[in-house]
Amino acid sequence: MQPFTHSAFASRIVFARGATAQIGDEVDRLGISAALVLATPRQSQEAEGILEQIGSRGVGTYLGATRHTPIEVTRDAVRVLQRLSADGVISLGGGSTIGLGKAIAARTGVPQIVIPTTYAGSEVTAILGETENGLKSTRSGPEILPETVIYDPARTDALPVALSVTSGLNAMAHAAEAIYARDGSPLYTAIAVEALAALHKALPEIVKEPQNRAARDTALYGAWLCGTVLAGVGMSIHHKICHTLGGALDLPHAATHAVMLPHTIDYVEEVVPNALAPAAGVLGHRAGQALYDFAGELGAPRSLRELGVLEGDLDRMVELTIAIPYWAPRTIEAAGIRELLQCAWSGSRPGRSFS
Repeated sequence: MQPFTHSAFASRIVFARGATAQIGDEVDRLGISAALVLATPRQSQEAEGILEQIGSRGVGTYLGATRHTPIEVTRDAVRVLQRLSADGVISLGGGSTIGLGKAIAARTGVPQIVIPTTYAGSEVTAILGETENGLKSTRSGPEILPETVIYDPARTDALPVALSVTSGLNAMAHAAEAIYARDGSPLYTAIAVEALAALHKALPEIVKEPQNRAARDTALYGAWLCGTVLAGVGMSIHHKICHTLGGALDLPHAATHAVMLPHTIDYVEEVVPNALAPAAGVLGHRAGQALYDFAGELGAPRSLRELGVLEGDLDRMVELTIAIPYWAPRTIEAAGIRELLQCAWSGSRPGRSFS
Protein backbone atom coordinates (compact mmCIF):
# COMPACT_ATOMS: atom_id res chain seq x y z
CA MET A 1 0.00 0.00 0.00
CA GLN A 2 1.39 3.36 -1.06
CA PRO A 3 1.17 6.14 1.55
CA PHE A 4 -1.54 8.72 0.98
CA THR A 5 -3.36 11.63 2.58
CA HIS A 6 -7.10 11.86 2.05
CA SER A 7 -9.12 15.07 2.43
CA ALA A 8 -12.65 15.87 1.35
CA PHE A 9 -15.23 18.63 1.00
CA ALA A 10 -18.89 17.73 1.40
CA SER A 11 -22.11 19.29 0.15
CA ARG A 12 -25.57 18.07 1.13
CA ILE A 13 -26.74 15.82 -1.72
CA VAL A 14 -30.40 15.21 -2.54
CA PHE A 15 -30.62 12.69 -5.39
CA ALA A 16 -34.00 11.56 -6.70
CA ARG A 17 -36.11 11.80 -9.80
CA GLY A 18 -38.51 14.64 -9.01
CA ALA A 19 -36.31 16.01 -6.22
CA THR A 20 -36.83 19.59 -7.45
CA ALA A 21 -40.13 19.44 -5.56
CA GLN A 22 -38.04 19.61 -2.36
CA ILE A 23 -36.49 22.97 -3.20
CA GLY A 24 -38.62 24.85 -0.68
CA ASP A 25 -37.53 22.55 2.14
CA GLU A 26 -33.88 23.08 1.23
CA VAL A 27 -34.32 26.85 1.09
CA ASP A 28 -35.81 26.77 4.58
CA ARG A 29 -33.10 24.44 5.86
CA LEU A 30 -30.42 26.99 4.91
CA GLY A 31 -32.37 29.87 6.40
CA ILE A 32 -32.73 31.66 3.07
CA SER A 33 -35.55 34.20 3.10
CA ALA A 34 -34.80 36.04 -0.17
CA ALA A 35 -33.39 33.82 -2.91
CA LEU A 36 -32.10 35.00 -6.27
CA VAL A 37 -32.51 32.34 -8.99
CA LEU A 38 -29.64 32.18 -11.49
CA ALA A 39 -29.80 30.78 -15.01
CA THR A 40 -28.85 31.41 -18.62
CA PRO A 41 -31.25 33.21 -20.97
CA ARG A 42 -32.09 29.84 -22.56
CA GLN A 43 -33.40 28.54 -19.22
CA SER A 44 -35.44 31.59 -18.28
CA GLN A 45 -38.73 29.69 -18.22
CA GLU A 46 -37.36 27.01 -15.88
CA ALA A 47 -35.89 29.72 -13.63
CA GLU A 48 -39.26 31.44 -13.39
CA GLY A 49 -40.78 28.08 -12.47
CA ILE A 50 -38.35 27.71 -9.56
CA LEU A 51 -39.10 31.28 -8.45
CA GLU A 52 -42.82 30.56 -8.50
CA GLN A 53 -42.29 27.32 -6.60
CA ILE A 54 -40.52 28.98 -3.65
CA GLY A 55 -43.11 31.77 -3.45
CA SER A 56 -42.36 34.59 -1.04
CA ARG A 57 -38.86 33.22 -0.42
CA GLY A 58 -37.80 34.30 -3.91
CA VAL A 59 -36.96 37.87 -4.92
CA GLY A 60 -36.11 37.55 -8.60
CA THR A 61 -34.03 35.97 -11.34
CA TYR A 62 -30.69 36.80 -12.89
CA LEU A 63 -30.43 35.35 -16.41
CA GLY A 64 -26.99 36.56 -17.46
CA ALA A 65 -24.91 33.46 -16.70
CA THR A 66 -22.45 32.69 -19.48
CA ARG A 67 -19.54 30.36 -20.10
CA HIS A 68 -16.16 30.75 -18.43
CA THR A 69 -17.62 33.00 -15.67
CA PRO A 70 -16.48 36.44 -16.87
CA ILE A 71 -15.62 38.80 -14.02
CA GLU A 72 -17.81 41.58 -15.42
CA VAL A 73 -20.90 39.33 -15.39
CA THR A 74 -20.24 38.38 -11.77
CA ARG A 75 -19.94 42.02 -10.76
CA ASP A 76 -23.25 42.80 -12.42
CA ALA A 77 -24.93 39.84 -10.70
CA VAL A 78 -23.60 40.92 -7.30
CA ARG A 79 -25.07 44.38 -7.86
CA VAL A 80 -28.47 42.80 -8.59
CA LEU A 81 -28.16 40.56 -5.52
CA GLN A 82 -27.45 43.55 -3.31
CA ARG A 83 -30.18 45.70 -4.85
CA LEU A 84 -32.75 42.98 -4.15
CA SER A 85 -31.33 42.28 -0.66
CA ALA A 86 -31.04 38.58 -1.58
CA ASP A 87 -29.52 36.33 1.06
CA GLY A 88 -29.00 33.19 -1.04
CA VAL A 89 -28.77 31.96 -4.63
CA ILE A 90 -30.34 29.03 -6.45
CA SER A 91 -28.27 28.05 -9.49
CA LEU A 92 -30.27 26.19 -12.14
CA GLY A 93 -28.24 24.94 -15.09
CA GLY A 94 -24.84 23.69 -16.11
CA GLY A 95 -21.31 24.87 -15.54
CA SER A 96 -21.95 28.48 -16.60
CA THR A 97 -24.69 29.05 -14.04
CA ILE A 98 -22.97 27.00 -11.35
CA GLY A 99 -19.79 29.04 -11.83
CA LEU A 100 -21.71 32.29 -11.48
CA GLY A 101 -23.30 31.10 -8.25
CA LYS A 102 -19.91 30.17 -6.84
CA ALA A 103 -18.42 33.52 -7.87
CA ILE A 104 -21.24 35.38 -6.14
CA ALA A 105 -20.88 33.29 -2.98
CA ALA A 106 -17.12 33.81 -2.92
CA ARG A 107 -17.66 37.58 -2.88
CA THR A 108 -20.72 37.85 -0.61
CA GLY A 109 -20.82 34.71 1.54
CA VAL A 110 -24.42 33.88 0.63
CA PRO A 111 -25.40 30.18 0.66
CA GLN A 112 -25.96 28.30 -2.58
CA ILE A 113 -28.41 25.65 -3.74
CA VAL A 114 -27.59 24.08 -7.09
CA ILE A 115 -29.93 22.17 -9.42
CA PRO A 116 -27.68 20.78 -12.20
CA THR A 117 -29.18 20.28 -15.65
CA THR A 118 -26.02 18.90 -17.30
CA TYR A 119 -23.24 16.54 -16.28
CA ALA A 120 -20.72 19.27 -15.43
CA GLY A 121 -19.81 17.92 -11.97
CA SER A 122 -18.54 21.30 -10.78
CA GLU A 123 -21.50 21.70 -8.43
CA VAL A 124 -19.80 19.63 -5.73
CA THR A 125 -16.38 21.28 -5.92
CA ALA A 126 -14.86 24.18 -4.02
CA ILE A 127 -13.15 25.27 -7.24
CA LEU A 128 -13.97 28.43 -9.18
CA GLY A 129 -12.69 29.25 -12.65
CA GLU A 130 -13.07 32.87 -13.76
CA THR A 131 -12.12 34.77 -16.91
CA GLU A 132 -10.76 38.29 -17.15
CA ASN A 133 -9.14 39.88 -20.21
CA GLY A 134 -9.09 36.55 -22.04
CA LEU A 135 -7.27 34.65 -19.29
CA LYS A 136 -8.98 32.01 -17.17
CA SER A 137 -7.66 31.36 -13.68
CA THR A 138 -8.86 29.08 -10.90
CA ARG A 139 -8.97 29.30 -7.14
CA SER A 140 -10.44 27.20 -4.38
CA GLY A 141 -11.74 27.58 -0.86
CA PRO A 142 -14.60 26.48 1.38
CA GLU A 143 -16.52 29.67 0.66
CA ILE A 144 -16.92 28.51 -2.96
CA LEU A 145 -18.51 25.12 -2.24
CA PRO A 146 -22.33 25.00 -2.66
CA GLU A 147 -24.13 24.00 0.52
CA THR A 148 -26.80 21.86 -1.17
CA VAL A 149 -27.03 20.10 -4.52
CA ILE A 150 -30.36 18.76 -5.75
CA TYR A 151 -29.81 16.07 -8.39
CA ASP A 152 -33.08 15.56 -10.24
CA PRO A 153 -32.48 13.38 -13.33
CA ALA A 154 -35.78 14.61 -14.76
CA ARG A 155 -34.02 17.94 -15.28
CA THR A 156 -31.63 16.24 -17.73
CA ASP A 157 -34.20 14.27 -19.74
CA ALA A 158 -34.49 17.01 -22.36
CA LEU A 159 -30.77 17.72 -22.55
CA PRO A 160 -29.88 17.49 -26.28
CA VAL A 161 -27.88 14.41 -27.20
CA ALA A 162 -24.88 16.38 -28.47
CA LEU A 163 -24.62 18.35 -25.23
CA SER A 164 -25.25 15.21 -23.17
CA VAL A 165 -22.26 13.60 -24.87
CA THR A 166 -19.81 16.49 -24.50
CA SER A 167 -20.99 17.23 -20.96
CA GLY A 168 -20.55 13.57 -20.04
CA LEU A 169 -17.03 13.47 -21.50
CA ASN A 170 -16.25 16.65 -19.58
CA ALA A 171 -17.27 14.84 -16.38
CA MET A 172 -15.16 11.81 -17.32
CA ALA A 173 -12.14 14.13 -17.55
CA HIS A 174 -12.49 14.87 -13.84
CA ALA A 175 -12.41 11.18 -12.99
CA ALA A 176 -9.58 10.31 -15.38
CA GLU A 177 -7.30 12.99 -13.92
CA ALA A 178 -8.20 12.01 -10.36
CA ILE A 179 -6.83 8.52 -10.90
CA TYR A 180 -3.25 9.77 -11.38
CA ALA A 181 -3.49 12.90 -9.21
CA ARG A 182 -0.56 13.72 -6.96
CA ASP A 183 -2.91 14.11 -4.00
CA GLY A 184 -5.18 11.20 -4.85
CA SER A 185 -6.13 8.35 -2.54
CA PRO A 186 -7.47 4.78 -2.81
CA LEU A 187 -10.97 6.07 -2.06
CA TYR A 188 -10.83 8.69 -4.81
CA THR A 189 -9.52 6.10 -7.27
CA ALA A 190 -12.40 3.76 -6.41
CA ILE A 191 -14.93 6.58 -6.88
CA ALA A 192 -13.30 7.63 -10.16
CA VAL A 193 -13.42 4.11 -11.57
CA GLU A 194 -17.10 3.81 -10.61
CA ALA A 195 -17.76 7.19 -12.22
CA LEU A 196 -16.04 6.24 -15.49
CA ALA A 197 -17.94 2.95 -15.60
CA ALA A 198 -21.29 4.70 -15.05
CA LEU A 199 -20.79 7.21 -17.85
CA HIS A 200 -19.17 4.65 -20.16
CA LYS A 201 -22.37 2.64 -19.84
CA ALA A 202 -24.91 5.46 -19.86
CA LEU A 203 -23.74 7.75 -22.68
CA PRO A 204 -24.13 5.22 -25.54
CA GLU A 205 -27.60 4.38 -24.23
CA ILE A 206 -28.54 8.08 -24.25
CA VAL A 207 -27.29 8.45 -27.83
CA LYS A 208 -29.40 5.46 -28.85
CA GLU A 209 -32.48 6.42 -26.80
CA PRO A 210 -32.38 10.00 -25.46
CA GLN A 211 -35.47 9.51 -23.28
CA ASN A 212 -34.06 6.43 -21.53
CA ARG A 213 -34.68 7.37 -17.91
CA ALA A 214 -32.45 4.68 -16.45
CA ALA A 215 -29.56 5.90 -18.58
CA ARG A 216 -30.21 9.52 -17.59
CA ASP A 217 -30.24 8.52 -13.92
CA THR A 218 -26.96 6.61 -14.30
CA ALA A 219 -25.28 9.46 -16.17
CA LEU A 220 -26.20 12.01 -13.51
CA TYR A 221 -25.01 9.62 -10.80
CA GLY A 222 -21.71 9.28 -12.65
CA ALA A 223 -21.43 13.06 -12.98
CA TRP A 224 -21.86 13.45 -9.22
CA LEU A 225 -19.05 10.96 -8.62
CA CYS A 226 -16.82 12.72 -11.17
CA GLY A 227 -17.38 16.03 -9.44
CA THR A 228 -16.72 14.44 -6.06
CA VAL A 229 -13.22 13.32 -7.04
CA LEU A 230 -12.49 16.66 -8.73
CA ALA A 231 -13.41 18.31 -5.44
CA GLY A 232 -10.79 16.33 -3.54
CA VAL A 233 -7.73 16.27 -5.79
CA GLY A 234 -5.65 18.80 -7.69
CA MET A 235 -6.24 19.40 -11.39
CA SER A 236 -3.52 18.56 -13.87
CA ILE A 237 -2.54 19.03 -17.49
CA HIS A 238 -5.94 18.32 -19.00
CA HIS A 239 -7.75 21.03 -17.05
CA LYS A 240 -4.87 23.46 -17.52
CA ILE A 241 -5.02 23.17 -21.31
CA CYS A 242 -8.82 23.32 -21.42
CA HIS A 243 -8.88 26.41 -19.19
CA THR A 244 -6.26 28.03 -21.42
CA LEU A 245 -8.15 27.29 -24.62
CA GLY A 246 -11.54 28.22 -23.21
CA GLY A 247 -10.44 31.47 -21.62
CA ALA A 248 -8.29 32.71 -24.48
CA LEU A 249 -10.46 31.61 -27.41
CA ASP A 250 -13.92 31.56 -25.77
CA LEU A 251 -14.52 27.96 -26.80
CA PRO A 252 -17.50 25.89 -25.65
CA HIS A 253 -16.44 24.40 -22.32
CA ALA A 254 -17.75 20.83 -22.57
CA ALA A 255 -16.80 20.36 -26.22
CA THR A 256 -13.25 21.53 -25.50
CA HIS A 257 -12.92 18.92 -22.76
CA ALA A 258 -14.34 16.26 -25.06
CA VAL A 259 -11.78 17.01 -27.78
CA MET A 260 -8.77 17.33 -25.50
CA LEU A 261 -9.37 14.42 -23.12
CA PRO A 262 -7.94 11.58 -25.25
CA HIS A 263 -4.82 13.58 -26.03
CA THR A 264 -4.05 14.82 -22.54
CA ILE A 265 -4.61 11.37 -21.04
CA ASP A 266 -2.39 9.80 -23.69
CA TYR A 267 0.32 12.37 -22.96
CA VAL A 268 0.37 11.26 -19.32
CA GLU A 269 -0.16 7.59 -20.09
CA GLU A 270 3.05 7.52 -22.13
CA VAL A 271 5.06 7.81 -18.91
CA VAL A 272 2.77 6.47 -16.15
CA PRO A 273 0.73 3.66 -17.73
CA ASN A 274 0.40 1.86 -14.41
CA ALA A 275 -1.19 4.89 -12.79
CA LEU A 276 -3.89 4.94 -15.48
CA ALA A 277 -4.39 1.16 -15.51
CA PRO A 278 -7.67 1.43 -13.54
CA ALA A 279 -9.09 3.74 -16.22
CA ALA A 280 -7.84 1.47 -19.01
CA GLY A 281 -9.53 -1.42 -17.24
CA VAL A 282 -12.90 0.31 -17.59
CA LEU A 283 -12.41 1.81 -21.04
CA GLY A 284 -10.35 -0.92 -22.72
CA HIS A 285 -6.67 -1.04 -23.85
CA ARG A 286 -4.80 2.28 -23.60
CA ALA A 287 -7.01 4.84 -21.87
CA GLY A 288 -6.23 7.75 -24.20
CA GLN A 289 -6.89 5.77 -27.36
CA ALA A 290 -10.01 4.21 -25.84
CA LEU A 291 -11.38 7.66 -25.00
CA TYR A 292 -10.76 8.81 -28.58
CA ASP A 293 -12.62 5.79 -29.96
CA PHE A 294 -15.42 6.23 -27.43
CA ALA A 295 -15.88 9.88 -28.40
CA GLY A 296 -16.12 8.80 -32.03
CA GLU A 297 -18.77 6.21 -31.22
CA LEU A 298 -20.80 8.88 -29.46
CA GLY A 299 -20.52 11.34 -32.34
CA ALA A 300 -18.61 13.89 -30.25
CA PRO A 301 -16.27 16.45 -31.85
CA ARG A 302 -12.72 15.11 -32.02
CA SER A 303 -10.71 18.06 -33.26
CA LEU A 304 -10.08 21.64 -32.18
CA ARG A 305 -10.51 22.60 -35.81
CA GLU A 306 -14.20 21.61 -35.52
CA LEU A 307 -14.55 24.11 -32.67
CA GLY A 308 -13.20 26.96 -34.81
CA VAL A 309 -9.62 26.98 -33.54
CA LEU A 310 -7.13 28.16 -36.14
CA GLU A 311 -3.83 26.36 -36.54
CA GLY A 312 -2.17 29.74 -36.08
CA ASP A 313 -3.62 29.93 -32.55
CA LEU A 314 -1.66 26.93 -31.30
CA ASP A 315 1.70 28.57 -30.59
CA ARG A 316 0.08 31.16 -28.34
CA MET A 317 -1.86 28.41 -26.53
CA VAL A 318 1.44 26.64 -25.83
CA GLU A 319 2.92 29.82 -24.36
CA LEU A 320 -0.08 30.36 -22.10
CA THR A 321 -0.13 26.72 -20.98
CA ILE A 322 3.50 26.56 -19.93
CA ALA A 323 3.60 30.06 -18.41
CA ILE A 324 1.89 28.92 -15.20
CA PRO A 325 1.68 25.12 -15.46
CA TYR A 326 -0.34 22.81 -13.23
CA TRP A 327 1.39 19.80 -11.72
CA ALA A 328 1.57 16.78 -14.03
CA PRO A 329 3.35 13.42 -13.87
CA ARG A 330 4.98 14.27 -17.20
CA THR A 331 7.01 17.41 -17.76
CA ILE A 332 5.02 20.23 -19.30
CA GLU A 333 7.35 21.66 -21.90
CA ALA A 334 6.78 23.55 -25.13
CA ALA A 335 7.67 20.90 -27.73
CA GLY A 336 5.52 18.18 -26.21
CA ILE A 337 2.53 20.45 -25.62
CA ARG A 338 2.80 21.83 -29.16
CA GLU A 339 2.68 18.35 -30.63
CA LEU A 340 -0.20 17.39 -28.34
CA LEU A 341 -2.20 20.42 -29.48
CA GLN A 342 -1.38 19.78 -33.13
CA CYS A 343 -2.73 16.25 -32.80
CA ALA A 344 -5.87 17.54 -31.11
CA TRP A 345 -6.29 20.29 -33.70
CA SER A 346 -6.18 17.86 -36.61
CA GLY A 347 -8.26 15.21 -34.82
CA SER A 348 -5.65 12.47 -35.20
CA ARG A 349 -5.90 9.40 -33.00
CA PRO A 350 -3.44 9.77 -30.10
CA GLY A 351 -0.68 7.31 -29.48
CA ARG A 352 2.40 8.75 -31.10
CA SER A 353 5.57 9.29 -29.08
CA PHE A 354 5.64 12.91 -27.95
CA SER A 355 8.84 14.89 -27.98
